Amino acid sequence: MHPFHWVPGDGARHASLDPRPEGVFLHPTGAEVRTLCGLDVLADNSQLAWLWETCPECNAEAHRISARSTTSRRTR
Repeated sequence: MHPFHWVPGDGARHASLDPRPEGVFLHPTGAEVRTLCGLDVLADNSQLAWLWETCPECNAEAHRISARSTTSRRTR
C-alpha cells in the first residue's frame, strides 16, 4: 500500500499524504486537503469529481513515491 491516496478537488484528481479521518476511506466532501502538488483543496467526493483529469504534478510525484516505496520493500 502506498502512503498517498487520491482525492478530487479544485477541478482535478489530486494525490495527498494527509491522513484521512478515522474510520473513513475518503476525505469527506468539503474537507481541506494538502496535495502533492502543493495546493490546499476542498475534497469533492461527487461521482462527477472522480471523472476529472488527474493533476499532472500530483501524478508525477505519486509515481516517484511509488517507485521509492517499491524499491525499499525489495531491499528489506
